[in-house]
Amino acid sequence: MTTTPLQRPARPPSMTPPAPDPEAIVRRHQTGVWRYLRAIGAPADVAEDLLQETFLVAFDKLHDVGSDAAVAAFLRRTARHLWLRGRRDAGRREQLLLEHAERAWVADCAADGGDRWLDALRDCVQRLDGRSRQVVDAFYGERRARADVARLVGLEENGLKTLLQRLRAGLRRCVDQRLGEGGER
Repeated sequence: MTTTPLQRPARPPSMTPPAPDPEAIVRRHQTGVWRYLRAIGAPADVAEDLLQETFLVAFDKLHDVGSDAAVAAFLRRTARHLWLRGRRDAGRREQLLLEHAERAWVADCAADGGDRWLDALRDCVQRLDGRSRQVVDAFYGERRARADVARLVGLEENGLKTLLQRLRAGLRRCVDQRLGEGGER
């Protein structure tokens, strides 16, 4: 068998390590990785998502099983990296939202402390009727739970969620239109 100095010789078939068994790795390590994520600060629902993502990365990159301790260490490093990346990305999103909110406040509310904007919103809400008005009054005015409001208007919770999204978008357009009619923006 000839090799160049940069090539590793191929392993004979008898020396090739067995392929990792994904199910066995998950069974063996999922609880520990989940607990580790919780210990470093991930909320339970985020830890569940990161756990799945960790194993997806592991199965893509973990070709040699190695010792149990080495697999566990790899999974913890991967989970930690994913957790930190998510926090960093969330921080960037939060910063962008804050910058957007600042620009919107300066454009629409700084001169009068938001009175003009709030008057426009109240006017737009007053123009709602029927089920739309009932939903806005119950959910935002009375601060009732989504499930209660859904039952009140005869919708499933997901249907109410969709209706609320549409109502918020419609109210946003209405307020933008009112502010545009009132002069400078």
